[in-house]
Amino acid sequence: MDSPWKALAPADKNREYIALLSYLPLKRYRVIPRFIRFSSQIQKQLCGTPGVIGYSLRANVFSRNFWTLSVWEDETALMDFVLKLPHGEVMKALAPHMGRTKITQWKIAGATLPLRWEEAIQRSHQGVQT
Repeated sequence: MDSPWKALAPADKNREYIALLSYLPLKRYRVIPRFIRFSSQIQKQLCGTPGVIGYSLRANVFSRNFWTLSVWEDETALMDFVLKLPHGEVMKALAPHMGRTKITQWKIAGATLPLRWEEAIQRSHQGVQT
């Protein structure tokens, strides 16, 4: 199940942004409620974070696989978000419960937003990071 793309700032069609896809597999079903609770906290953080253009979430609960897809003004805005609370603490709390995660990052033109899941997943499978 995919959440709709949530635009948090207007994208300039003439500029380049940073796209980020994260794959977050859980080891056990019993962690899913905690993961969902943490996801809600992080979505609130996203809404108050400067530099985020938009995001979407994908969940396959039955296989315990989750993805995030987001677009950022630049690397600095992305890293500021990652290191701040609650995201930083959530990463530590979930680390023992996660399988092998995968992060794919690439540059994207503002004119091509919003991102499409198919393109993002294809880039991840190809290992494309530009």
